[in-house]
Amino acid sequence: MSLIEAAAKVRENAHAPYSGFKVGAAVRSSSGAVYLGCNVENAAYPEGTCAEAGAIAAMIAAGDTRIVEVAVIADSPDPVAPCGGCRQRLREFASPDVVVTMANKRGATLEMRMDELLPGAFGPEQLGGH
Repeated sequence: MSLIEAAAKVRENAHAPYSGFKVGAAVRSSSGAVYLGCNVENAAYPEGTCAEAGAIAAMIAAGDTRIVEVAVIADSPDPVAPCGGCRQRLREFASPDVVVTMANKRGATLEMRMDELLPGAFGPEQLGGH
C-alpha cells in the first residue's frame, strides 16, 4: 500500500461533523514504519486535532523521531497543503528536503519539499537539536 493509499484509508475514519472536511495523513519514519492520523474535530474548534499531528503523535509514541516522507489527502477540489501549524510540526521531525505529497480524493497530487512549504523555517537546528 502506498503512503497516499494509507492516508486515504485513515481519512475515512476522520471525525469532521462540523466542517465535513476530512483529512488523512501518513508519515514514513526513518525506520521505514508508517504512522497514520486523521483530523478529529471538537465543538470547541481550537481543541480539534489535525491529521498530521495525529500521525506525528503515533510516530513519537512508537519511539521513532525522524520523518522521511509525508502524504496528506483531503476533501478538496485540489490537493491541499498542510496548515501552517502542521508545517511547523512536520518540520520539527523532517529535514528540509523531505517530500510532502498532497492529494485529493479524485487522484490529483502535488509534491513539494518541506523547504518549499515552509521557507525560512525555524527548526530544531536553530535550537541546537538534531
